Amino acid sequence: MSKDEITKVIKQIPIVAFALALIGISINMFLGPHHIAAGGVSGIGILVEQVSGIDRAVTVMVLNGLMLILTYFLLGKDVFIRTAIGSILLPISLALVPEIMVVQDRFFSVLVGSSIFAAGVAILYKINASSGGTTIPPMILKKYYNINKSVGLLITDAIIVIFNIFVFGTEAFLYAVVSLIITSIVMTYLEMGFKRSKAVLIMSELDIDTIKHAIYKEINRGVTIFNVSGGYTGNNKEMLMVVLSSQEYQKLMTIIDGIDKRSFVIAYNVSEVHGLGFTYQTVV
Repeated sequence: MSKDEITKVIKQIPIVAFALALIGISINMFLGPHHIAAGGVSGIGILVEQVSGIDRAVTVMVLNGLMLILTYFLLGKDVFIRTAIGSILLPISLALVPEIMVVQDRFFSVLVGSSIFAAGVAILYKINASSGGTTIPPMILKKYYNINKSVGLLITDAIIVIFNIFVFGTEAFLYAVVSLIITSIVMTYLEMGFKRSKAVLIMSELDIDTIKHAIYKEINRGVTIFNVSGGYTGNNKEMLMVVLSSQEYQKLMTIIDGIDKRSFVIAYNVSEVHGLGFTYQTVV
């Protein structure tokens, strides 16, 4: 890691501290008081605290220390430096944030706590930082066994969540699953943006021009035309691409089905679409 990169990591410390403060609040004020261990070293800390009485901050500190040793020897000095700050600050955050039950209703507490947790993790991801802990094993599995990091993290969290059944009961296990789902959804929106749209690719053997003009007339969206050729037949044809809102997507499908039900359509979610009627007003 270069001197500039080390300086950048040091400058990120206040942001990392803020993100970990959010995680500490979500654990100590919303999830922990209701006995919800929704993955991560903080989840292990909650489980260990219930079984042995050892403070969750101590458990997290020990586990993060072990993970840092593994990081240094198995992932290298650069990853170690990027991980060290978060690994040290997370148990401090858990030790400093008071353990109080802010919300009595269990579901509402899980909803709020998971959203705050997601915000903290999203901030860390945004600056390529980490809180250490259970994010380390997936990185090791990826490096040495080429196992996808998200799969490794899912397996790690799943094991921790299952332990809710033995420590807190089935209801806590189900709440932990709900917490993971909420965290995933909130993180997706925070990382990808709230202005979600759909990009649609359309090919028709019958009447691509009619579909194109119907999009202009009935949805008022611009269309990009690609000249493509069939991989098997080698025939040249046109493929349309249109980006529209989720509400307009169903109208588009109705139009396409009305013209050519055998049209080949690929749709996928996109975010941060700028210009041409999305972030700017259409010029009339």
